Amino acid sequence: MITVTNLGKTYRGDVQALRGVTLEIGTGMFGLVGPNGAGKTTLMRILAGLLRPTAGEVRVLGHDVTTYRGKMAVKALLGYLPQELGLYPDLTGREFLDYIAILKGLTDGDARNGQIAELLELVGLSETADRRLKTYSGGMKRRIGVAQALLGDPHLLVVDEPTSGLDPEERVRLRNLLADMAGRRTIILSTHIVEDVSQTCNDLAVLHEGRILFRGDPRALIERVRGHVWTLSLPPGQRPDGGLTVVSTLRFDDKVEYRVVGPEARHPAARPATPNLEDGYLWLMRDNAL
Repeated sequence: MITVTNLGKTYRGDVQALRGVTLEIGTGMFGLVGPNGAGKTTLMRILAGLLRPTAGEVRVLGHDVTTYRGKMAVKALLGYLPQELGLYPDLTGREFLDYIAILKGLTDGDARNGQIAELLELVGLSETADRRLKTYSGGMKRRIGVAQALLGDPHLLVVDEPTSGLDPEERVRLRNLLADMAGRRTIILSTHIVEDVSQTCNDLAVLHEGRILFRGDPRALIERVRGHVWTLSLPPGQRPDGGLTVVSTLRFDDKVEYRVVGPEARHPAARPATPNLEDGYLWLMRDNAL
């Protein structure tokens, strides 16, 4: 459904945000993972027709988004939740969705109201739909953002850092909501939070400094790090050495337990651990930095 070929984007000052990115994305949930500044938002904005690339080709649902006609066609089939969604704080949730729906061309009042009611139910905001947006929590604002992106029943949904800043309960709720919607459309989830992708996506790409470092099944990335993950218990004040990368740290009264990745762990207390996607991601970042 989406084909990206040798895509490049250079900003003023010769800042290269994307460098020869090539991707094919089909139906279902697709994860785009990378650190802040990797070029994820630039890629999302190009796919949404909001930014023109410097080089390369982009076809979304058969339309060339580098042309005006293609851009307009894609916008009619697209739902977009940007990292920073501009809300109108004095509108209620229902009024905000009604306003966005009119902007999207949903002119039939009965059909529009019916769709808004369905989406409010879908995102769990029916009971708070008539409260002003300025009273919404961060998670509620992200969910109203998902609802506005789904107006018009888009074939493609692009969400940029949807769980950033949310508490654990809201993150799980939003992840599950997106996963439930992925059966009959393409959803691109752009995030720096690896856990969000590991829980929802069966296809992903890792973007770093504008380049694709990995593209494929998350299980393949996990397999790359198998045999290179350990847990290590050390006295307080002592840290893992030998070129190991620390994944996580858990402190107890008399010890600190580290989860680490690296070529080998020579410490006698090191115990092999079953790898996960975060381990694979950090192993990939480590290899790229060497």
